[in-house]
Order: sequence, then C-alpha cells, then structure tokens
Amino acid sequence: MRDAAPKSDRNKRIVLTIVLVVLLGFGSIYVIGPISDLFMQLNIWLKDPERIRSFIDNFGSWAPVVFMGIQISQVLLAPIPGEATGFIGGFLFGTLAGFFYSSIGLSIGSWLNFLIGRFLGERFVRKWIPADIFRRYDALLKRQGILVILVLFLFPGFPKDYLSLFLGLSTLPTKLFLILATFGRMPGTFALSLQGALLFEQDDLLLVALAGICALAALVAYRFREHMYQWAEKFNNK
Repeated sequence: MRDAAPKSDRNKRIVLTIVLVVLLGFGSIYVIGPISDLFMQLNIWLKDPERIRSFIDNFGSWAPVVFMGIQISQVLLAPIPGEATGFIGGFLFGTLAGFFYSSIGLSIGSWLNFLIGRFLGERFVRKWIPADIFRRYDALLKRQGILVILVLFLFPGFPKDYLSLFLGLSTLPTKLFLILATFGRMPGTFALSLQGALLFEQDDLLLVALAGICALAALVAYRFREHMYQWAEKFNNK
C-alpha cells in the first residue's frame, strides 16, 4: 500500500504532461499558423512595388521611418530583392534622401543578419542559406580577406543578405562588418535612388540611359562572375 501513492502521483504527472502537450499542440495551430501566414503575406506584399509605394506615401512625415523599416524587412526576409524598394526610395524622397534612408535601412538589416548568424550559429545558417551558396562563401572567405568581402558587397546581383548571415559565423569584428557592408552597398543603392528620382521627374532619356548602364554592369558582372570568384580564391590563397 505504501507504493500506491507514488504510483498515483506518477500517473497524475503523466496525464498532466499528455494534457499539456495536447493543449500546446492545439495552441500552436492558433498561434504558429497565423504567424506563418503573416510572414507569407509580408513576403508577397514586399514583392509588389506599387503597393509598397502607396503604403509608404500614406504615412506623411513618418514615411521615411516606415520606408527604412521596409528596407530592414526585405534584408531579413531574403531572398526578396531589394532593387524595387531602393528604386521606390528615390521616387518618394529624391536621390539624396532616398539614398540616405535606404543606406540606413540596409545597414541595419545587414547588421541584424550578421548578429543572427553570430548568435544562432552554423546549424541555423546552413538551413537558411542554400548549400551551393554556403560552399561558395566557405571557399571564398576561408581566410576572411577584407578586400574580398568588400568586392562581394560591391558585386551587382550577389546575394548580400546571405553573405551577412554567413559572415556572422566568422571572427570578423562587428564594426568592420558594418563599414564593409555599408560602403559596399552604396554604389548600387545610389544608382537605384537616382533612377527612382528620375522617374518622378519624368526625365525619361536620362532614366533610360542610367537603367541601360546599370543593366549592362549587372550583365557583365553576371557573365564574368566565375572569373571574379577565381580571382577572390587566388587572393585568399596568397
């Protein structure tokens, strides 16, 4: 009879554990489901430039803050392309202001990606970054060449959001990362802001010329990307 009480208590704990697991399971349907749907909707929303422009424009004096928040979001929700939002910044705020707001948002987003990689570690980053891109980064950055990192941020079309995550796994100092990420993104960010401003000013000739130059630069960069990778690997091996 002395064992009856402990067995009874143990059975109660088992039952309570089962009930708790079931409740958590049902609760996750109502909590995780909507959160997942929210992220899916945000992903879709961020891919619609016209919707973003109209949304930001409605905030009046708060529009710059909202715009920077959207820039941060599109960096964190890689691989959503940031070209559309950078273009919208120039259209809404002008070349210099759009460039300034975009640079702040992109720098903060890159910094947050860097911190995610640093604190959550390789297991998380490997799940988030496609395997082929991860291997490429691993080969290019095995010696953490500063010049190589800057070139990768400058390189048109290179997945810089993934790069920020990956660099979080390295021993690269946070301050140095911010300098490289900020200055490396600036040329492309300025070009996008200028294109948006030209569209607003209806300077079609200059807009077409600039868009053509940017498209040509992106095409050349894509065409010779393997040569750039090989150069970076040779540079790292010196």
